[in-house]
Amino acid sequence: MEELISRIMAASGLDESLAKKAIGIILAFLQKEGPAAEIGQLFAALPGSQDLAEAEGGAKGGLMGAIGGLMGGGGGVMALGGQLMGAGLSMGQIQSVSKEMFAVGREQAGEDTMGAIVGAIPGLGQFV
Repeated sequence: MEELISRIMAASGLDESLAKKAIGIILAFLQKEGPAAEIGQLFAALPGSQDLAEAEGGAKGGLMGAIGGLMGGGGGVMALGGQLMGAGLSMGQIQSVSKEMFAVGREQAGEDTMGAIVGAIPGLGQFV
């Protein structure tokens, strides 16, 4: 996990605290929206990912939670973007974080695992 955090910080310019928050938000989203088997493989390949996902996955209230509920479930990739922007990331930083996270995911969990995750979540492919 430390390598992922370092790479995210280098790619996006985020400090460690915000990098961890962004990673946690994305992991919580993937856990909720992605295929269980492949998410399990990704989490197994990235020790500490479950802790970060749980730390950020609990904050579903507020306006974004209400909007997500209206959109049917979690609100998909748009709600994820809203959460990340709400945490203080710019659109450029969101793209940098996403691309780097999925690059590390491919290295650690494999191309097939990450391809299945991207293919199962509508709209995710445009960010990775």
